[in-house]
Amino acid sequence: MKIEAETRAQRLYLDKTHKGHLAGVVERHLINTKSDKTLRPPTHQDKKAKMSRQQEVDELFDVKNHFYIGNFQQCINEAQKLKPSSADVKVERDIYLYRAYLAQHKFSVVLNEITNSSPPEIQPLKLLAEYLSKPSARADIVNKLNEMTSGNIDVSNQTFLIVVAIIYFQEANYEAVLRILHNSDSLECSALALQTYLKIDRVDLARKELKSMQERDDDATLTQLAQGWVNIAMDGEKLQEAFFIFQEMIEKHGGTPTLLNGLAVCYIGQAKFEEAESTLQEALEKDPNDANTLINMMVLSQHTGKAPEVSNRYLSQLKDSHAQHPFVREYAQKEEEFDRLASQYTPVPVSS
Repeated sequence: MKIEAETRAQRLYLDKTHKGHLAGVVERHLINTKSDKTLRPPTHQDKKAKMSRQQEVDELFDVKNHFYIGNFQQCINEAQKLKPSSADVKVERDIYLYRAYLAQHKFSVVLNEITNSSPPEIQPLKLLAEYLSKPSARADIVNKLNEMTSGNIDVSNQTFLIVVAIIYFQEANYEAVLRILHNSDSLECSALALQTYLKIDRVDLARKELKSMQERDDDATLTQLAQGWVNIAMDGEKLQEAFFIFQEMIEKHGGTPTLLNGLAVCYIGQAKFEEAESTLQEALEKDPNDANTLINMMVLSQHTGKAPEVSNRYLSQLKDSHAQHPFVREYAQKEEEFDRLASQYTPVPVSS
């Protein structure tokens, strides 16, 4: 979903004592999972026809799709050339437009363009921009959100629910994330809830959330992504299913850092390190500062036994470009904890 992309981003952790450890991540089921086994699996023509019908109904289909797969610049391009058919469509278009700018860390665009006179559905994005761009103000923003969500919540404003959930996720307040998302039945809120379940290692609840998403829209891009995330978290033979999902999406939409990282994680989980490295290099060419790519490169360098400076180089780049990233903060906490424990075993000079 990048922080927005951390709506779809991989969960990788670097374990200091065990080289590199894959903790979870990403994308799409290959067969019809309906209980009626007499139904044939949907063919490529079936999926293409359904996608065509979706595009006819939803004029923002391409805008949303590019956003979900992490193609943020194309999302912006599509949004800017779109001529909305109504005021409501214009508002929804602007929501994805500003979220794409946030994903690119172009916070000033959002801060400058969203004013008190902007539609209420868009207003929460300014709060998110402030949270992301002003680390010193984060505590006050979180306190403000605590007050705003302590009573009745306007569940009709989905943007507000998503923004609050993202901020609480960044703060590692996962209980609050799930409490907020419980108020909505939108696919995106479900995808965020699913990611939260994976983050706290509740794959069972993530699978339950996935089933709910599949029942609502089996072929939606978010459902496909969610299927991949769950497959990777389940590991084993499910990694191959996740691999096919990412591969199919890359063939259909082109490689984005989000999709390429998903594919690379599958390779890493299968110990196909050479393929993983070439895939991550391609992701770096598309965005040299993508947080997930840098983290995955760190993990890969640990798995392949590369010199410590290689991993440290990616870590330094991550700290420079994403100083407030949850991985960076958690890594710093682990370093402090390690140093504290190590200091307890420091030899004390014995005086003669």
